[in-house]
Amino acid sequence: MQLIAHGGAGSSPEHPRRRQRRLDAAVDAGLRVDTPMDAVCETIRVLESDPAFNAGVGSAVQSDGRIRTDAGIMTDDRQCGAVAGLDGVVHAIDAARAVLEETPHVTLAGDPAVEFAAAHSIETDLDCWSDRTRQRWRDAVSPGSTVTEQLEWLDEHFGGHDTVGAVATDGDALVAGTSTGGRWAALAGRVGDVPQIGAGFYASEAGGASATGAGEDIAREALARRAVELLEDGYSPHDAAQQAIDTFGRQADGTAGVIVLDQEGTAGEAFDSPAMQTAGASRSAPRRCVEK
Repeated sequence: MQLIAHGGAGSSPEHPRRRQRRLDAAVDAGLRVDTPMDAVCETIRVLESDPAFNAGVGSAVQSDGRIRTDAGIMTDDRQCGAVAGLDGVVHAIDAARAVLEETPHVTLAGDPAVEFAAAHSIETDLDCWSDRTRQRWRDAVSPGSTVTEQLEWLDEHFGGHDTVGAVATDGDALVAGTSTGGRWAALAGRVGDVPQIGAGFYASEAGGASATGAGEDIAREALARRAVELLEDGYSPHDAAQQAIDTFGRQADGTAGVIVLDQEGTAGEAFDSPAMQTAGASRSAPRRCVEK
């Protein structure tokens, strides 16, 4: 099993060593399971449970003061599952997997998606707030109660971008997944890049990618799919990631990062934000398999 994970592209983190240790632990957890699907979900679950990352616990808060999580997952045979706008669901990646495995659909959203998650033994009605997000929300000026007031408030408060994601392969199957708590102070109901196929995540027979960064720009540029298409064109994982980010940087206002893994287990990464922490490993080489 080969596996690479990221903890989001954005500003330099306050505690990079602690976050790196958690990323390493997440990858180690992913290597202890049997399939790429299990590896991606287990890795992301560890990160969703850690308030240091913007996914699950510690997610960003939307303009109505509520937290909504999103996730998406895809296999190399183009089976997909995604969820958006889940209130009270820490492990959105499990809900995305259930959409893939248990429905004929690609994406479920909002309260019905939460009900679907509960029906498939995924915990709901959970507290996704962390001490950090509670304090930041208390310190913010009230956004108001109407959409007009909240749109005006966004001009000053909207921003930040972080997600978590992973790609894994055992040489036969490959899976890519991404999970997020969205961007801070987004308009209530905003859906970013993460649950959009080809934007926040993508996989094909050539390999898979998980993207992170400014979600609106990533969605417009279909960043994850671009990286995988470069693999299909014969680029190495490192060059595919770098070329995808270089093109993104020329066409978008925001910053982003992407991790890439091919079917042979070679990994690459690139970002144009101030920081993006990653961890990569395989069962035969327990620490970093990222191609430089």
